[in-house]
Amino acid sequence: MSLTFYSAPMSTASITEAVLAELGINCDRINLDLSAGDTRKPEYLKINPNGKVPAIVHDGTAIWESSAITMYLGELFGVEAKLYPAPGPQRGEAMKWIAWGNVNLAEAANRVFQSLLPEKQGDPATNADEKVTSEQKSAIAMTKAKADLADCLRILDVGLEGRSFLIGKYSLADTHLQGIVGWVGMLDFDLTPFANVTGWLQRCYQRPAIAKLMAG
Repeated sequence: MSLTFYSAPMSTASITEAVLAELGINCDRINLDLSAGDTRKPEYLKINPNGKVPAIVHDGTAIWESSAITMYLGELFGVEAKLYPAPGPQRGEAMKWIAWGNVNLAEAANRVFQSLLPEKQGDPATNADEKVTSEQKSAIAMTKAKADLADCLRILDVGLEGRSFLIGKYSLADTHLQGIVGWVGMLDFDLTPFANVTGWLQRCYQRPAIAKLMAG
């Protein structure tokens, strides 16, 4: 098997990194420098025409979008590892949360991020290609973004009611969403009103693979 993982520090590639760590998959890793424009170079655009990370190339086939990568690796390696459900309703439930995390939760979180003052956005090199408009910097945009993000977290909080993890037992759906929710916690956004979410996040952080990544 040949698998290459294209990553960058402090990016959504950290989700794929956690998935690979949970599955114990050895791969060739190529770290790209966003500030140097590595993702916009012709050789990388042939792999991911979006010019973003993460991306993987598995046996010659390029796969991009973190949610697609998580589900692909789950189907291929996660069932045997008992980290991804076999085809059926539980598989659908896991896919639901992974897709929702990227389409709804991450979108709202990104609008909160875009509305933050530059000094609160983190590493300027990592964020160099972000396009921020004056409207997004307005107080109205921030208020709306935070309200939408809170709505998403309420959905997640209800989904975790009475459950330790998203589909009952730990799966790659949890691996995927903990990366997004962990980022939300770094955006000057208070997670404490969402007790089920904060409890779940701490359980995710106790996973040996994720704890090792966080310590590294």
